[in-house]
Formats: sequence, structure tokens, C-alpha cells
Amino acid sequence: MQLTSLPNSLRPREKLISKGAKALTDAELLAIFLRTGLPGMNVIELAQHLLNENKSLHNLFNASIEEFCSQKGLGTAKYVQLQAVLELSQRYMQERCQRDAVFNSPNSVYDYLTIQMRGLQQEVFMVLYLDSQNRLVKDEILFYGTINSASVYPREVVKAALKNNAAAVIFAHNHPSGIAEPSQADKLITNKLQQALQLVDISVLDHIIVGGETCVSFAERGLI
Repeated sequence: MQLTSLPNSLRPREKLISKGAKALTDAELLAIFLRTGLPGMNVIELAQHLLNENKSLHNLFNASIEEFCSQKGLGTAKYVQLQAVLELSQRYMQERCQRDAVFNSPNSVYDYLTIQMRGLQQEVFMVLYLDSQNRLVKDEILFYGTINSASVYPREVVKAALKNNAAAVIFAHNHPSGIAEPSQADKLITNKLQQALQLVDISVLDHIIVGGETCVSFAERGLI
């Protein structure tokens, strides 16, 4: 069915204007991004086809340029547009964390870290440097590891925190396996880092593990 044959209440753009973006399905939101369909397939049907083929938005958004462009209705121009949208989302979340007291709004931290670490195939260790009001000053990936582990050196963390004049920090690292549960090694290094930073009067507010779309907070688990 042609999109123009649908009533306004079922057309993605009109629906968004009248009811807001949250009222739209994944396929409808993707259809707005795609703009046009293909012969014999309107844009909503194309969007649903892409979601079915990729199993999730996450898989579609994290496809390589070769994988992305090989799919029906997609190409280099769409890939570039999507990457720009994702980068804008990341920068928006960064501004939000810089504006707000991030420790008082953990969901914004989770959203930001999920965007930052999406699609990473190796483990990384990130530090969020906060000011005295718990607002984000800067984030930095300090260590890169293999898919299984990252070597984290307390002296380097202390040096970086002092360099960025941090009053407090939040640690974050990803588990490429998609399982966000902290390991015993995660707990041990967190304890070492806490002790090292305590000597220079810098608080460790949390350590967040990102596994796929899931985040686990040491603070919420009572591990910090």
C-alpha cells in the first residue's frame, strides 16, 4: 500500500507531530529517517524489513559500512546520515551530563555510556571526570584491552584525575560479551583505584559496566 493511501494518523511524520516521537514504533521512526521506500514496498514496510533482517536497531546501527550498504534500500548516503545522527545523539548526551549533576541522574549516565560504547568489540576502560557539583568535565578512555580484559594501572588513573582537576570520578568499562555482571577482577581493580584516589582526596562515585544495552552500577549494588 502506498504511504499516501494511509490516513494521516498512520503516517509516521503526521503521527509524530500529533502524538510525539515516543508514540511511534521502531519501524515508524526508521521510516522517517529512510524517507522513501522501494517499488512494491512503502517506506514503513522497508523499515520493518530492515529491522527483521538485522534483528534489532542495535545491529543495524552498528553494521559496518559494507554490511549497511549491501542491504535493500540503503547506501553510502544513508550510512553517512545515520552516523551523523548517532554522533549528534552522543554529543547531546554529553551536554546533558555536563549540564546536570550526573550522580543525581544515573539514567542519563547509562544512556550516555551505552551510546559511547556501542559496538565496541574490545574492552575499554573509561573515566568520567566530575567537578565539585558532580557535573561532567570530561570523559576519557584510558585503557584498551582485548575482548576479554583490559589492564588498568592505578597510578595512571590518579595522574589523569589530577590533570583534569577532578573532584570525583565515575569509572566505566564494557563487556563485549554483552553480559554486564561484574567479575571478581572488576571488583578488585575498583577497590585498588578507590584506595589510590582516596590518598589524593578524589571520590569514586561509581563503576558502571556496559554489556550490550544493559548497565550494572557498583554503587547501586552496594559494591562502592
